[in-house]
Amino acid sequence: MIVIHLYGKLRRYVHSSSSCKDNAIQVSPKSDETLESLLMRMEISIEEIYTIFFNSKLLVTRSKTARWLGYQQLRTSPFDWDLEIPVKSGDRIGIFGRDMAALVI
Repeated sequence: MIVIHLYGKLRRYVHSSSSCKDNAIQVSPKSDETLESLLMRMEISIEEIYTIFFNSKLLVTRSKTARWLGYQQLRTSPFDWDLEIPVKSGDRIGIFGRDMAALVI
C-alpha cells in the first residue's frame, strides 16, 4: 500500500472507505504506476498542488524559497514538475494544496 497524506482543501479526496486517518488514504499501486498516473487515477489535478514530499524528501514545490528551507530533496531542482517517477508499495507521499503554502515556507 501507498500512504498519501493530503493537506488543506485536498483533504476532500479522502473517502472513509480508503482512509487510514482523517487526512490520509491508502492506495494499492498498479504495475508500473508513476506518481503522475496515481494522481490522475485519484483525480487530483497537479494545478491544485503546491508541494509534494515523497518518502520524507521534498520532491516538488511552487515555493521560490525552497532552496533555502533546508529540506532534504529527492532531486536537484524542486521546481521540476515531472512526476513520472515510479511508485511502489511502502511509499509515503505528502501533498499540500495551494491553500497550504504558508506551512511549507
